[in-house]
Amino acid sequence: MDYNLMREFADSWALLAMTLFFVGVVAFTLRPGSRKQADEAARIPLKDD
Repeated sequence: MDYNLMREFADSWALLAMTLFFVGVVAFTLRPGSRKQADEAARIPLKDD
């Protein structure tokens, strides 16, 4: 592939895709009701077998 074509793609659509992915992850993490699940996941290493 041509370097310039890949550069244009990375500068435009790939950047947009990565930004949308980041916003989605942040929204998923901060959604209502996620604190309980996060607290449970944080305690997993401390549980006795």
